[in-house]
Amino acid sequence: MKLGMIKGQPVQITNEDGKWLARPVIGADDALAASLAEITTNQLGDATPLALADLEVPVPVPQQIFAVGMNYVDHSKEIHIELPKAPSIFTKFSSSLTRSHTEVAVHGDQTDWETELVVVIGKDGRNISKTEAANYVAGYMVGLDLSDREVQFLNATPQFSMAKSFAGFGPVGPWLTTPDEVASLGDLQLTTHVNGEKMQSAHLNQMIFDVPTLIEYLSSIVELKTGDLIFTGTPSGVGNGRNPQVYLRPGDKLESHIDGLGDLSIKMK
Repeated sequence: MKLGMIKGQPVQITNEDGKWLARPVIGADDALAASLAEITTNQLGDATPLALADLEVPVPVPQQIFAVGMNYVDHSKEIHIELPKAPSIFTKFSSSLTRSHTEVAVHGDQTDWETELVVVIGKDGRNISKTEAANYVAGYMVGLDLSDREVQFLNATPQFSMAKSFAGFGPVGPWLTTPDEVASLGDLQLTTHVNGEKMQSAHLNQMIFDVPTLIEYLSSIVELKTGDLIFTGTPSGVGNGRNPQVYLRPGDKLESHIDGLGDLSIKMK
């Protein structure tokens, strides 16, 4: 099931004969609540045509946002960082979240892209084993971890969280896809295009630490809360890792895609 938000109302999203439709979910406060409920037909309103640009952030105010650095071998190599022995975790602040089909301002001269799978946590938990991790997942989204590399690498010790939390630096969506719609998460392909040129391409099974491992690791230290987001890392192809380096400029069109989970479309300003 695909669940989104329009004007503060959760909707079920379907594609019928090539046309996107939205049906309001009656009795649910938001897309996350709708994903956790067993929705029956009588809880769905009438279908209306959906303009993708009307979709809002599916989970707008998570209690916690976890982000994973260097979680693909090729990305670690391109930025010349040793492969992690355990997940490298930082946060993005929730004020950076935004929707698809919007404009985001570049910051400085080194704004970079990172397309990522975002996991939405469906219930509270500590010390969750890898074998139980799937029971704690409400769904998946496409995410962009936009980054100001100048801020990130200004000091000898990289500054991840602040460099990645400017206004609009956390696009997520376009909707929340529930796990029952994903037959094999690792087989899904992730891509990034900038002005139509492919910059990133990888399958999710190329992660160093897969989703169950990340959930097990995080929950061994902190309590995961319903609605938390996990940005699971990005593959190679970021602008900072290129020779010469390439960064986003006002007017650039940024498109992020994960098979079956949808697309983000962002215009830089």
